[in-house]
Amino acid sequence: MVVVQSTPDADFVSATTPRVALAHDWLVGMRGGERVLDRLAAVFGPTDLFLMVHDPSRRYTPALDACTIHTSSMQRWPGAAGRLRRWYLPLYPRAVESLHIEPRFDLLFSTSSAMIKAIRPPMRSDGSGRVPHLCYCHCPARYLWSLTQEYASGGLTGRLRSAGLALFGNRLRRYDLNTCDRVDTFLANSTHTARAIESCYGRQATVVPPPVDTEFFTPEPSIARGEHYLVISALEPYKRVDLAIHAANVLKIPLRIGGDGSQLSFLRQLAGPTVTFLGPLENEQTRAEYRSARALLFPGIEDFGIVPVEAMACGCPVIAFNKGGAEDWMTTDVGLTFDHQSVAALSDAIRQFDSTAVSADACRRNAQRFDIATFDTAIQREVMHILQSSTVP
Repeated sequence: MVVVQSTPDADFVSATTPRVALAHDWLVGMRGGERVLDRLAAVFGPTDLFLMVHDPSRRYTPALDACTIHTSSMQRWPGAAGRLRRWYLPLYPRAVESLHIEPRFDLLFSTSSAMIKAIRPPMRSDGSGRVPHLCYCHCPARYLWSLTQEYASGGLTGRLRSAGLALFGNRLRRYDLNTCDRVDTFLANSTHTARAIESCYGRQATVVPPPVDTEFFTPEPSIARGEHYLVISALEPYKRVDLAIHAANVLKIPLRIGGDGSQLSFLRQLAGPTVTFLGPLENEQTRAEYRSARALLFPGIEDFGIVPVEAMACGCPVIAFNKGGAEDWMTTDVGLTFDHQSVAALSDAIRQFDSTAVSADACRRNAQRFDIATFDTAIQREVMHILQSSTVP
């Protein structure tokens, strides 16, 4: 059964901030998962943050930078804070098991899309057992449970990924499943993810959508929408940016792609003359792209999808694959969906798209359902609930 989070009663939230230890897979950039982590650090921090690996050369956000960082044994492995991180997948359990949390917290709150949910909760300071563990799950690890074929695509890198998953996948799935009892309560970022948690782990989850900064991502009426389409994405296999590129090639339409990732070289080889790669973008640049694009293309199966909600907050229509997190945020008045993850289906949707039928105000109203205040209140309610009802031995 999927439990959907309703809007909480503000009176339920305690004025006393509990001592919360945070845990996250890694902190090496700022993507959707890190934006959720940032809000948790803002609400419950400054506090201690436990990571498999951290890139200390970067500045993140004031809330995250104020946390005390603790890293696993993985921090000492060559290239672990860079792109070699993914190649250490078979050793993730060793990294997680090396993390130790001192018994001075009321709650462990992990945010996971890999294996940090397996971190051991600390003991209570009075010795009466362990503290409760609340896990905000972005997804059960995709490369183990749902998208192994997608991770096997993309030339030589994909073939190497496929070989590694064939060798180690079963062992890693057993570890991922067997450590579920270290989590007392699961939160999911979408209805899609809640179903995946139930399917993979046999556990129920309450849906709390991630926060979207609708105060920053806003329309700008003075900026005219162009004729180009937009993709803002990590350039990773499961994002299916290749579909958008092939559709742009077929239709000979201008496509701008913002982001970076392991598939950059592969995708550049696919791109025709109408496709422009923008590289990694700062928030202000991303907002400017949302404000001027004809529509955002969203061809992957995403667990939630903060990017399309940001785009809608800026009044930008969305053309999205009709699976995954899209069922929580996609409505008929903000764009179009397509039902098959293929170049032909995406191309047909682009042909059918009529930007004049989409109101910027409708896009904006839809996005505001996922604002930061709604997230903060829901999260505080869940924390107070687990603390009040916890009987963890």
